[in-house]
Amino acid sequence: MATPSRPGRRSVLRAGMGLALGTAGLSAAGRAAARPAVAATTGQNGTPLCDQPGDSASQQGLGSGDLAIPYYREHDNSWGYVFGDSWTGIQQSGTYIGSPVMLNQAGFDASGATPISFTWAQPTGGQAGQLFGYTHRVDNGYGWEISRIPNDCIEFGGRTYLQYTSVYTWGAPGDPVLDPGHDGSLMSGVAYSDDYGVTWQDYAYHWPGDHQGENQSLYGMWSFAGIDPDGWLYVFSKRWNGSHVNSADGGAIQLFRYQPDDFRAGRFEAQQNWAYLNGSWQWTTAAPPSVILSGNNTGEFSVKRIGGTYCMSYFDVRLGTIFTRTAPRPDSPWSVPLPQITALQVPNLYGGYIHPGSPSASALTLIVSQWPGQVGQPPYWVRQFDGIRA
Repeated sequence: MATPSRPGRRSVLRAGMGLALGTAGLSAAGRAAARPAVAATTGQNGTPLCDQPGDSASQQGLGSGDLAIPYYREHDNSWGYVFGDSWTGIQQSGTYIGSPVMLNQAGFDASGATPISFTWAQPTGGQAGQLFGYTHRVDNGYGWEISRIPNDCIEFGGRTYLQYTSVYTWGAPGDPVLDPGHDGSLMSGVAYSDDYGVTWQDYAYHWPGDHQGENQSLYGMWSFAGIDPDGWLYVFSKRWNGSHVNSADGGAIQLFRYQPDDFRAGRFEAQQNWAYLNGSWQWTTAAPPSVILSGNNTGEFSVKRIGGTYCMSYFDVRLGTIFTRTAPRPDSPWSVPLPQITALQVPNLYGGYIHPGSPSASALTLIVSQWPGQVGQPPYWVRQFDGIRA
């Protein structure tokens, strides 16, 4: 399996963001709210979860990897963590495993007193392996693709769903050329597993990406907010920009929803859209989703319902900072952005996924990635932060 080369993916941010928190690009309300994050008095404050000799990830066959997107495995009350490109050794050494890769945890300590520790890997009974059956740096029937990067995962009704972006180019040496203003994606899709992550199938429909003629599609990167008490599955989505240099990405986010049975059946045409139509916001099938948030230069993002409050985290590419917001409902106005973790705390950071096991909106656990800038330079890992007050 060929290793997908990347440029110093996060080091390209330095010129645009510096290494300090600025206020450019925030609204007046956002500037007023801007404050350094208060470190948790209890729990983890930047604890690395992989890329250290002898840690729990390496015991499951994963030395270094990023993302570690957490989700709840409702069938057995355990937790899954979905990594992107991963290696068997630390500092991106050893054998390239692939992407996506999953490690699991029997029980999550929501207090943060005990850091996340991985107890088994997929496929079950073995060492960490690539979940999807595709080959890197070939045409697998959709066009040339380098890797498939996970964006979010959810389990309900006995089935696990993983939304991903297929990467056509990172813009690295040897890759196809990444034209200015293009996001470098091939397509996005949803894969599902009926054995809780051991084997996977793709839904037939894929959302076209840059190399298939839909540059900067707002369906590139999803976050499953979860099934609300009203019975709907709410999904937020935005453009994908894995290199974080997409000049047209202003952080636009949209919202849509499905009945869970429609989603399970792959009836994606049954999507209802949150749209501004005829002078008011409404749920409709008569218009595409409207942009609900923009102007935040958003990279990776995450939306989860925590204790009855909808919480959003997102990486502001230009400021090099992970922010949070809250809302009482997915279709309600969102609070002003609060900066939580900055590049002063974690150089070359990105990601910032909300752990769905967080005890409350005032005590979130965030999973934050860190990029070394060059292959072979430590670290290439994910870090756990607890006690984040959104």
